[in-house]
Amino acid sequence: MEKVAVLMAEGYEEGETLTIVDILRRAGISCETFAVKTWNQEEQKQERFVRGMHGMFIKADKEFSDEVKDYDMVVLPGGRPGGANLRENPEVIRMVKYFAAEGKYVAAMCSGTLVLAEADVIQGRKVTGYTGYAEKLPGAVFKEDVVVADKNMITSQGPATVYPFAYKLAEVLGKDVSVLKERMLYNFAGGR
Repeated sequence: MEKVAVLMAEGYEEGETLTIVDILRRAGISCETFAVKTWNQEEQKQERFVRGMHGMFIKADKEFSDEVKDYDMVVLPGGRPGGANLRENPEVIRMVKYFAAEGKYVAAMCSGTLVLAEADVIQGRKVTGYTGYAEKLPGAVFKEDVVVADKNMITSQGPATVYPFAYKLAEVLGKDVSVLKERMLYNFAGGR
């Protein structure tokens, strides 16, 4: 079974992060969250609780470690300052470089796409990101599409694009999400 690691740093976008995990688990994919230690240790309520950009403390499944290397995909959600906290963590940058070099899936959305630029893995690659990010993703071929998949790299724009992004992640991992989309009323709501 494919395994997906979703990274959570202080200030992660709750809607993006939790929707990705929810949809992948509904699709039958093993998906776990990893707490990246960037938050103020004094403010922790319990181990692995990470504060999102809207003040929600969500408990990650695991602590970020080299265990992530055993996964098939790493996902970098956005958020303020979640994306910046991921980008400024040298261990996260090393992990993204590892995944890219190994041909494993690297997925990012919103400000999480800036991690890809910092890791220098987007040169000549088709990507998308939050509005106005074309200049923040130098060397990439920026697209205005909702979701862009270029070989092992999948990117998306922001909170409203999380559903098509998560469905695409499931698809590249070999899942047929047509029934899932129907059950979640995605097609009814105008999703494509």
